[in-house]
Amino acid sequence: MSDARRPGAVVVLLVLLAAELVLVLGLVVTLVVELLVATPESFASAVALTVIAALAAVWLAAILVGVVRGRAWTRGAALVWQVLQGAIGIGALQGAFAAPIWGWPLLAAGAIGVVLLLSRRVGDWLSDRTPPGP
Repeated sequence: MSDARRPGAVVVLLVLLAAELVLVLGLVVTLVVELLVATPESFASAVALTVIAALAAVWLAAILVGVVRGRAWTRGAALVWQVLQGAIGIGALQGAFAAPIWGWPLLAAGAIGVVLLLSRRVGDWLSDRTPPGP
């Protein structure tokens, strides 16, 4: 919805999603460089991980554009993204290779994203405002 002014909660959500997109794109670049420079133990797994990260970046970019345009479908997609990100954050806090330096920020960003997506202002922004076509 380009004719209305975006509420503050939507702006914060857009900043959060844009930051997450930049970080995921950085991850993709890092994985591509590692794939070209280092010798992975499993080439197929390294390629698969790189492709999955690239698909996640495309998905997140589509969500970001959808939120900018006020599309209703983005709310569910963004919620899924935030929940997955939170799950990765929880996983990063556990086990033999725990990395709290990554886990807590991922978990916090996911929680903030969920709270924003469930807020009334964001819900109003992302509600379907177009009448069904003929």
